[in-house]
Amino acid sequence: MGRNILLVEGPNDEHVMKHICGNRNVPNLDEVRSHGNVERLLEAVPVQLKASAEDDVVGVVMDADTRIDARWREVRDALADAGYQDVPAQPAVDGTILEAIEASEGRRLPRAGIWIMPDNRTGGIMEDFLRFLIPQPSLLFDHVETSVAAIPEAERRFRPVARSKATIHTWLAWQREPGMPLGRAISARFLDPDVSQVDVLVGWLMRLFYVQSVSGSRTDAAPAPAADRGQAARR
Repeated sequence: MGRNILLVEGPNDEHVMKHICGNRNVPNLDEVRSHGNVERLLEAVPVQLKASAEDDVVGVVMDADTRIDARWREVRDALADAGYQDVPAQPAVDGTILEAIEASEGRRLPRAGIWIMPDNRTGGIMEDFLRFLIPQPSLLFDHVETSVAAIPEAERRFRPVARSKATIHTWLAWQREPGMPLGRAISARFLDPDVSQVDVLVGWLMRLFYVQSVSGSRTDAAPAPAADRGQAARR
């Protein structure tokens, strides 16, 4: 039986994905591995894909940052380096999945999937995705956004691309347990894992790792029992 491996940028991304899986009853992955930053993750993608067994499945979650088209070009280059052909020109809005293929010298590359935060369509980062998880309506969150926007430009210490990061962490700083880490905040419901945007992400995870591929090389996996919910999140 192959291994289910998810590659992410950093520790926060790792814990967010684990808590989403735990709260949405996604069966446990064999490994969720962080790489420190997007540059190291992009370097690791072809290495992991080439080193994987043919019945492994490898997923990748990374930020678009400022331009999703530029990020997708980098992803396509990494996949081409590994040996994948016919990678789509644009990411699928519900998450990209590539079937296992025969590569050069008799190698077989594994089934692979790519999710570009926040939504496979726009620029942004993990925290832009987490904005979708703010329980609505919320006068408190309205005040958070107003407060962050009101910081004089000369006093802003964060880059424009990190504004959503400042907003999310301000939201968490104003909860009954201030400063809770992102992953735990999902399980505490300061961030709601049941919104429709999470449905799309979870759908991609389930299709990638647990639904039989077109070639029939993998068998369907049943969801974990309800009693096991949150197991991945506690790691």
